[in-house]
Amino acid sequence: MLDLFGISLSSLPQVRRSSQHLGECKAIAALAGVPIMSSIGDSHAAMFGHSRYAAGTVKATYGTGSSLMALTPTLTPAAGALARTVAWWIYDIPQYAVEGNIPMTGSAIQWLGEFLRLGDPTGDLVRLAEGLKDSGGVFFVPAMVGLGAPYWDANARGAVFGLGRHHTIAHLARAALDSIAYQVADVFFAMERITGVPFMELRADGGATRNSALMQFQADVLGKPVLRSADEELSAIGTARLSALALGWFRDLSEVETLAAERDQFEPGLDANSREQIYGAWQRAVNKVRSAEVACV
Repeated sequence: MLDLFGISLSSLPQVRRSSQHLGECKAIAALAGVPIMSSIGDSHAAMFGHSRYAAGTVKATYGTGSSLMALTPTLTPAAGALARTVAWWIYDIPQYAVEGNIPMTGSAIQWLGEFLRLGDPTGDLVRLAEGLKDSGGVFFVPAMVGLGAPYWDANARGAVFGLGRHHTIAHLARAALDSIAYQVADVFFAMERITGVPFMELRADGGATRNSALMQFQADVLGKPVLRSADEELSAIGTARLSALALGWFRDLSEVETLAAERDQFEPGLDANSREQIYGAWQRAVNKVRSAEVACV
């Protein structure tokens, strides 16, 4: 890559571990001399904040978009549907992971609320959705900026399917909420196929997880328990725990695992038949919005 872009190795910063002494604060007077003991990306820090470090652990961070990450025992072979990454580097061998990012989850709720000209676009739409037990067969594929993982189709565009005379904006609102769970499931299942690692559950964090209806539907679609973190600031927590490791406050990761946050657990409530039917209908809807040149590959 350096050769491809004409960059010399000396232009790049030194590769350092995620948990070690990296220097001291200088630019902020109130923090002058305070040691910097960790450095890690936002999604990776949230993964560490869940305090579960075995291969096969998978988390989803629900925000404007959503990010899924799964820890793997080794670096997996290249797979176009997912990104390979170093989750963190603490000991001699880095902890590898696979990652998939979805551009529109929470922002799809905001967009639809604005499209419908609701006074409080997100809040009003969520309240409409919570008044229904399901979408009544309506599917909303929020591909307004294309599809991210595992499809990577920039030319796809959003669409609504299954509308009937009896449907209301509440059904559309519920379909938008459900689309978050469906998109997360798309990446979750792709991760299982590519890594060959069985996932027993999904750990969830981020603002949208406050919606219990969404978390329950997520468990229903996956057919796996969803564990909602009680801590909303997992990225900060994960970074702090990496610093604590570097400072010797913990002997190893097994001690950090004892700090796993309290959580709510949502058990799947759909039978396998019903789950396959609704997820199959979602996949058919996705295939209809995909661009011809990508869909034919």
